Amino acid sequence: MWGFKGFPIFNAKLARWVLAAEDICFNNTVLSYFFRLGKCIPITRGGGIYQDHMNEALEHLSDGAWLHTFPEGKVSQEDAPIRRLKWGTASLIVRAPVTPIVLPIFHNGFEKVMPEKYFCGRRPPFPLCNKNVNIIVGEPLEFDLPRMRQTAISTSRNLSLPTIGWPSISPNEMDEAAQRCLYATISEQIRTAMESLRIFSKSFQAKGSWGSWSD
Repeated sequence: MWGFKGFPIFNAKLARWVLAAEDICFNNTVLSYFFRLGKCIPITRGGGIYQDHMNEALEHLSDGAWLHTFPEGKVSQEDAPIRRLKWGTASLIVRAPVTPIVLPIFHNGFEKVMPEKYFCGRRPPFPLCNKNVNIIVGEPLEFDLPRMRQTAISTSRNLSLPTIGWPSISPNEMDEAAQRCLYATISEQIRTAMESLRIFSKSFQAKGSWGSWSD
């Protein structure tokens, strides 16, 4: 994905860190070694936004590193609107000591490179060649967190939500209800940006207005 012009693919220090599904990329010793060399951070799907490796991702953000996430939290190969995002990305944005700038990216075509149901309901053993992959990079998103925190705190006072024991976070010692409101708001802004890119890509594909990168 990062082999296109404009991204630092040959400088290991500048290359991105990425959250990767533990059950896919780290299910044996060889894969774990390979993906760790590729600056992948294992994430347990369903393990919650405060699992240990999310703290590792936060440390890299705190050092000013580039962190790539897949905020949908699942492999999706359907041509459908962007689903509701998981809150892990939003929680990292909120917890980082310096608010990160978010660069939304939408891609399609990878479902042809590695289709989930290629043969007998399984993926192919290796990526398929000569497939078109389209990658669209959107405008950067910036978040006014002080204002958004106050809004979330005010909104949460009128809500009755079940709790699962999240720790309070600074500043303002935001409780779990306020965090839920804040993460939902940030996630929806990111989802809206990604959905706009998806619609944009469909219109361009229909017009045949761009070239594609062939893997």
